Amino acid sequence: MKRILACLVAAAVALLVAGPALAATEVTFWSAPNPTQEVFWRQMADRFNASQSEIRVTVRAMAESPTSEATILTALAGGTAPTGSENIFIGFGSQLYESNALVPLDTLPGWEELLKARKMEQSIQAWQFPDGHYYILPIYANAMLFGWRIDILKELGYQEPPRTYSEVLEVGKKLRERDRSKFLLARSALAQNTWWERWFDFLLLYNAASDGQPFISGSEITADEEAAIGVFRFYKELNDNQLLLTQAATDPFATGLSIWQELGPWTFSDWAERFPELQYGVQYTLTPAPVPDDYPADQPVRTFADAKGLVIYAQSSPEEQRALFEFIRWVFSDPANDLQWLEVTGLPPVRDDLATNPVFSDVFEAMPVLRPYAEALPYAVPPFTNSRFADIQTTLSDAGLLPVLAGQKSPEQAWRDAKAAIQAILDR
Repeated sequence: MKRILACLVAAAVALLVAGPALAATEVTFWSAPNPTQEVFWRQMADRFNASQSEIRVTVRAMAESPTSEATILTALAGGTAPTGSENIFIGFGSQLYESNALVPLDTLPGWEELLKARKMEQSIQAWQFPDGHYYILPIYANAMLFGWRIDILKELGYQEPPRTYSEVLEVGKKLRERDRSKFLLARSALAQNTWWERWFDFLLLYNAASDGQPFISGSEITADEEAAIGVFRFYKELNDNQLLLTQAATDPFATGLSIWQELGPWTFSDWAERFPELQYGVQYTLTPAPVPDDYPADQPVRTFADAKGLVIYAQSSPEEQRALFEFIRWVFSDPANDLQWLEVTGLPPVRDDLATNPVFSDVFEAMPVLRPYAEALPYAVPPFTNSRFADIQTTLSDAGLLPVLAGQKSPEQAWRDAKAAIQAILDR
């Protein structure tokens, strides 16, 4: 009995000395309002939670009514924001940055190790904010490329797609001489001032012509003026030669009404169902954007990236911030998780080695049309970092691109007017 009592006393003393068991740090992560992305993040959280006991991650899909951005702003205003979330493009991220709502991720332990592990040292550079910090970790990027109907090009006598502005114009003129019912490019958005459409026409070509020189840095226009004017001039020449169709048309590229079109990697699953006769490498191929005639042939061509990433919110405690970042590091330090992301969501992960890492080779063997997008990722430029992105790009349309296409302004005058109007927005 004395021995039993002694053991009980010893156990009680040990419990008193040890104190109560430490509770796990609870963090909440909002996934995008997309079922496949929610599935991925829930799977990651379940595996991470099972692997350790110090951090507990809960995943919820953010509401998108009226928009996911509005949901985030409302949560921040009410003090109910999650620890972090995905679905942040850099323009909206600039709004959050200006409101001091975000944690600079590069100040958290393990940032450099994460960049090395995920092989994104080159890609991350385009995501630097004006103060030199990084507030968004890019998750995926849809690098934009152009499709060419090589079956029709071969009928015109061309074995390869054109590379430069003058070569594109030559092809377009030959097409129209042969068949007046066809157009080089069918794009009704060129007649509209919808702000986000400028990502996929003006800025797409601008990034290529300028080798990715930032269009805006902080509150200043830092664009390569020669490149900007050159893009306006190129679109004017296309229009003057009646190579553009700016009226609405249903699937013009797939049906052969046009032979050149900007394409994102999300296109091809739809084509597989609706246009199974369109085969990559047979009816069409993919190229970077055309470039000015003096652009070096051996230099990589930059493009635009329709890209989003994740953030950590400053409302959370330092302990929660570090805990969530530990989870993020755990996810993105293993290429197998990026492979799962690609397989589940169909969105290319931001990795400099996506096209060369053998982990992803089976995906590209099954869908070779995705390989050019992977190869373009290191040269893909996200939207510029400014919270007035919508006003700026609407003004780029109203003062610049639309008057050029309407024959109301020269490319030089359009750039002067657009630049002055945009600078006025930045000075407010």
